[in-house]
Amino acid sequence: MDIEELQTFVEVADTGGVSAAARRLGVSKSIVSRRLFKLEAELDVQLLVRTTRGAALTEAGATFRDHAARIGAEIEAARETILPTGDLRGRLRVAVPLTFGPTHFAPVLTELAQRHPQLRVHASYSDRFVDLIAEGFDCAIRVGYLADSSLIAKRIGPIAGKLVASPDYIRTHGSPETPEELVTHQALMQGTESWQLLDGNKIITVQPQGRFKADNGTALTAAAAAGLGIGYLPDCLTHELVSTGVLVPVMTRFPPPPAGAYVIRPPGQHPARKVRILTEMLIEHFKENPQLWGRDP
Repeated sequence: MDIEELQTFVEVADTGGVSAAARRLGVSKSIVSRRLFKLEAELDVQLLVRTTRGAALTEAGATFRDHAARIGAEIEAARETILPTGDLRGRLRVAVPLTFGPTHFAPVLTELAQRHPQLRVHASYSDRFVDLIAEGFDCAIRVGYLADSSLIAKRIGPIAGKLVASPDYIRTHGSPETPEELVTHQALMQGTESWQLLDGNKIITVQPQGRFKADNGTALTAAAAAGLGIGYLPDCLTHELVSTGVLVPVMTRFPPPPAGAYVIRPPGQHPARKVRILTEMLIEHFKENPQLWGRDP
């Protein structure tokens, strides 16, 4: 019985279909189907029922799924234990924010792959919050403020931010001075989120309103520069625009509280070594490249 067959079966069971499992594994659908056929032949039992919508577990398949997942995890852990120090293998599937992910985090993932030729790095870039467990990610890089969850987070560096607007917007609409005034202005938002501001050591939460929304920080930065409203944005996106006068800080008496960048992983007693090494590299990246985040060296 091959470990890849077990891992492939678990992926199909968790995703509910051959196509989705093939995308996760980075292989063709025919390879996935071949592995499933071999596994069922070896066990002499049907594990899955193919349907027009995907694949459903049989009673035997549902029983076998947890055993297969546990065996796969134990074999991966054993492989890591006996590999030479620093050597990684297998697959690392990581969710990365689309906003400045390709420019700020991609170089670290590239370096990780260069250092470890046996490691397959699969990065998915999106600003949506992926479900790590349901979607089969080993970890995710997230930026901002973390909501309470069962996931385990490791802070890799600070992210500073501020409220900004264009000079044209300020000339037309004025510059808000208090949180009460802020809610009467056009806010550039990702959705229906709240904004947190500091009044000394006290955190104030406001509910901004606005007609322009985007699920990407770069798009919101462009909208702020175009004069569409006030943005609540990280310095790494606005630093150059502020330094050249394209954007102007507003509400400086009420700055956003410090945020951070984090590596998030599913709950478990110990992180996989590949996740731990990626985390260490990202921490070092933050220390060595403060200018990327709008901070002085």
